[in-house]
Amino acid sequence: MAEYKLTTPLSDDDIIKLKAGDKVLLSGVVYTARDAAHMRIVESIKKGEELPFDPKGQVIYYVGPSPARPGKPIGSAGPTTSYRMNPFAPILIELGQKGMIGKGKMSDEVKEACVKYKACYFASIGGAAAVVGKAVKKAEIIAYPELGPEAVRRLEVEDMPLFVCYDAHGNDLYEIAKKEWANKL
Repeated sequence: MAEYKLTTPLSDDDIIKLKAGDKVLLSGVVYTARDAAHMRIVESIKKGEELPFDPKGQVIYYVGPSPARPGKPIGSAGPTTSYRMNPFAPILIELGQKGMIGKGKMSDEVKEACVKYKACYFASIGGAAAVVGKAVKKAEIIAYPELGPEAVRRLEVEDMPLFVCYDAHGNDLYEIAKKEWANKL
């Protein structure tokens, strides 16, 4: 398993070299969105309305951060369970989104979209929200402020620690780990 430093926006070349299990230190702009924000974004797509950001080459972090302490850009920023975004992720991937960050398995449709459109699903460190939050250097709400913690934010991150969960070649870190552990038991 390799380690990469990547900067958003991501390209097909960035994604193709990644394999499930690789460690990535991600820098650049990352957008946040959870269930309610995804629902609104997809409604906007269906209505032909302008989106809060252009998904092409971007990464969406599935997070609802806690309020920032004085002098900090963001509070704890641990990943939320990703399966709730299953109905929305393939639509955004088709529009050029290159990555999602969360925790837990996603659907086969998400895996298939990652292969077809050259995207990947990154796992963040669950239970270490403060560590992940330290990678955030700037945060601003750009859409749906009425959603509170679930508003869409534009984050500037530096060396955010991630692992490739689903790669653009159809590999799944969860399945790889299950097989490895099954052989050890």
